[in-house]
Amino acid sequence: MSPILSKTFGGLSRTYYLRQFLFGAIFPALVVFMVTSRGGAMPLSMVLIFVANTLLYPYARFVYERVVGFIMGSNVFFVSALPMLFVKLMTMVCCWGFAVFIAPLGLGYLYFHHTRAERQQLPD
Repeated sequence: MSPILSKTFGGLSRTYYLRQFLFGAIFPALVVFMVTSRGGAMPLSMVLIFVANTLLYPYARFVYERVVGFIMGSNVFFVSALPMLFVKLMTMVCCWGFAVFIAPLGLGYLYFHHTRAERQQLPD
């Protein structure tokens, strides 16, 4: 794998990527089920967008978690589970729906992070 690809697309741990990928795969699966259960057909363009969003969702979610972690710090909030689950679902939908726009930020961050870490390990 080329260094650029390994630093960007290979920048997340496999377990993190797989976990987020599986969560991201729920949304297109629901849409495909709803469309095909009524006898409808999925346009190829929609399928391509679904595939791209699902593959890029873990990187978009990574960006979201980094931004929220930066803003919130180590604060803990105690709220009811139902509103929190609703907010979590909405953030997941937004991250998945805008993954093609958000993920490049995460890929860029991963590239620069791994490049900097690589430089720090080099002997002087």
